[in-house]
Amino acid sequence: MLIDFWYKLVNTLPFEWAHYVFMKNALLALLLLTPLLALLGTMAVNRRMAFFSDALGHSALAGAGAGLLLGASNQTAVLIVFGVLWALLISRINRTGGASADTNISVFSSTGIALGLVLLSQGGSFARASSLLVGDVLAIGPNDLLWLAVALVGGVAAWALLYNPLLLSAVNPQLADSRGVKTRLVEDLFVCLVAVAVMLAIRWVGVLLINALLILPAAAARNLARSAPQHALLSVIISLLSGVLGLIAAYTLGSSVGAAVVLCAAVFYALSLLVRRVLRIAN
Repeated sequence: MLIDFWYKLVNTLPFEWAHYVFMKNALLALLLLTPLLALLGTMAVNRRMAFFSDALGHSALAGAGAGLLLGASNQTAVLIVFGVLWALLISRINRTGGASADTNISVFSSTGIALGLVLLSQGGSFARASSLLVGDVLAIGPNDLLWLAVALVGGVAAWALLYNPLLLSAVNPQLADSRGVKTRLVEDLFVCLVAVAVMLAIRWVGVLLINALLILPAAAARNLARSAPQHALLSVIISLLSGVLGLIAAYTLGSSVGAAVVLCAAVFYALSLLVRRVLRIAN
């Protein structure tokens, strides 16, 4: 099996942490999660949707609460369905006018987290809510890794198909319409793709950190990139490095993996600002 090959490969590394199964699983999970989130993050940054994933992350609490009320055995499936519906609802309301997009997203974000906490904390127990708030990538198992691998392949394929029309509609919506791009359909497909990725990652990254992990690598890459392909490539590289370095730092310090990964991404963002400033002065 591929997982056995992965275990043998990691065993060759000259590090103490490489001999623990939970660390091997966590490392592979981050190698599967971070590229997908990085690619989606580039488009979210280009389309000024930085807070959209935050609203989706908060809705995961409401989705988990709904699954609890329904007695659903597959929590991930419930989260994905709820997240897709929530994303489409936000997109629809943003298009119909009224309040600005950031106001609508803020309303949905607040509503999602409040509804989720009410549902999950019934009886005075916040344990179910806290597990989703912070996530735990160290608890990931082989079956979860398989689904993450499928999500990565499917997500990258969908991103590649949607990339050109999404980029065109973000830069020049009128030109996109004249070229026959169905901007509403493309946007709906994109928000659904983001919703699926966020809901798959939420159990391992946590509600409080998912937006940062999605946006920070893409924002750092944008400070350095001079073209769209460079933006995507640098975002993936920064996200991968943040995942690996964050996992090692968390093991060394005995801290939260998700938080350590996000802090590494924040350091890369700070460095990207510095490099950008230096390059501007040099030119």
